[in-house]
Amino acid sequence: TLTVTSRGQVTFRKEVLQHLGIQPGQRIRLDLLPDGRAELSAEQMKGSWADLSGFLKGRTNGARLSIEQIDALTAQAGADSEQP
Repeated sequence: TLTVTSRGQVTFRKEVLQHLGIQPGQRIRLDLLPDGRAELSAEQMKGSWADLSGFLKGRTNGARLSIEQIDALTAQAGADSEQP
């Protein structure tokens, strides 16, 4: 059971989020169903290999990168894409 605040917000318990596979910072998808029901799930990442192949373009200046550097750039690109 969840309580709705005066601002229309609810808080999910940590166990519920873990059960749904939702990590901090991840988006939640809410699908409205008939009869006043809803379905809640972790939003799935969208994209293709073609999108992935070009997302570091312009960030490396032609240098070869280590796995750690690629991980850091990937994380930064993901954070940049979530900004409004």
